[in-house]
Amino acid sequence: MQRYFVQPEQMTEDSVTLTGEDARHLGSVMRAKPGDEFIACDGSGRDVLAKISAVGKEAVLAAIVQVLTGSAEMAWRVTVAQSLPKGDKLETVIQKGTEAGAFAFQPFLSRRTVVQYDERKEAKRLDRWRKIAKEAAEQSHRSRIPEIRPVCGWKALIGQFSSYDLVLFCYEEEGRTGQGLRPTLADFHGKTKGQSPSVLLVVGPEGGFAQEEAEEAQAAGAVPAGLGKRILRTETAALYALACLAYEAGEMGG
Repeated sequence: MQRYFVQPEQMTEDSVTLTGEDARHLGSVMRAKPGDEFIACDGSGRDVLAKISAVGKEAVLAAIVQVLTGSAEMAWRVTVAQSLPKGDKLETVIQKGTEAGAFAFQPFLSRRTVVQYDERKEAKRLDRWRKIAKEAAEQSHRSRIPEIRPVCGWKALIGQFSSYDLVLFCYEEEGRTGQGLRPTLADFHGKTKGQSPSVLLVVGPEGGFAQEEAEEAQAAGAVPAGLGKRILRTETAALYALACLAYEAGEMGG
């Protein structure tokens, strides 16, 4: 069944209105007609089953027939902080990370970021990233769309650390010599059972983090996290670590 996110003003106590691209998709692509049903989400946890009453070129009107219960959201609120990678790799991280349950995404610039950052172009890219997150959230039956934040610098990212219950700094040197991610997550889970903790997952660029950045991150309270003995691509590291967090948060049962 088709699923669409709407703005709060598009959903009342007993009706839903789809507009713009969503209305055109449901009416023209899916060829919906009065009597057909779809799921609408207001992005803040209210999901409803709606029955179409009228289909127009720019709007689809529907009556709410049932408020849906249950949630596909991860218990842990995980923000993926991803150093800007080359090409369309961040699009992959956002799409697949949304499917995996990420709460938000924070792109940032680090010392070894190779992308030439252009603030004028980033506004368009940000719109595209948000559209990708919306479509992925609809496809994976999420109840909310992950927030895609504007690109920030390394110092600004460090300034955010104190607002999280846990900051995991993905560092390849820790994978070779440290204890790894598993004991860190097990200890954290033991202290936060029954809660909905916030976690910041910090992933470096193609060239990895500089030693100075690792020291700065730890000094600001981040926990260095190894992702095993193999060297992962930056886009793989983000999704690999997110899957580990989802498992520890109970996404796979238990």
